[in-house]
Amino acid sequence: MEDGKEVSTNSLLKDECYSNFLDEDFDVKTYTAQAIHHAVIAEQLAKLAQGISQLDKELHSQVVARHEDLLAQATGIESLEGVLQMMQTRISALQAAVERMRTKIVDPYNKIVGRITQLARLQVACDLLRRIIRILYLSKRLQGQLQGGSREITKAAQSINELGKAFSLLVFTLHLCQAAVCDFQIYRKSFRFLMCSM
Repeated sequence: MEDGKEVSTNSLLKDECYSNFLDEDFDVKTYTAQAIHHAVIAEQLAKLAQGISQLDKELHSQVVARHEDLLAQATGIESLEGVLQMMQTRISALQAAVERMRTKIVDPYNKIVGRITQLARLQVACDLLRRIIRILYLSKRLQGQLQGGSREITKAAQSINELGKAFSLLVFTLHLCQAAVCDFQIYRKSFRFLMCSM
């Protein structure tokens, strides 16, 4: 009986009426237009109904014959869905842990950046103040030496020389401060990029 079903299925597939449905470029509109054009609609419908009935029987027999395999595959799919669900849960937990870790790192980092910035500014301000105080001291000393007349001329020249060096150091310190600020901004951007890519 199994051979009889296989023969009927093969004959169904070879029948020109049904073989059109297996074509890659099958078009419903074209098929319908041809059926209407040839005026064999009732005959075509009867053949299609017979083919559908035969396919239903074949499908039923295939399900019955492969019942165990189909159940095993369904069970396997359920197991796979369970594994996928478990993996999804673990991935979500891992993402949450990464987010918590990022928060634990980013918040202290932002505080450290703020403190480093304050400290750097304080150091620069202290250094500049020391240099300005030195310049003020040298200026006051120079004024006294200039009032002393020609006998203080050597000391006044020495004070002018020291004032020139002090001004040069002040300008150099200002340039260094600008360079340090630029470097710090570059380092901060690099670290933030690294944190965002985690």
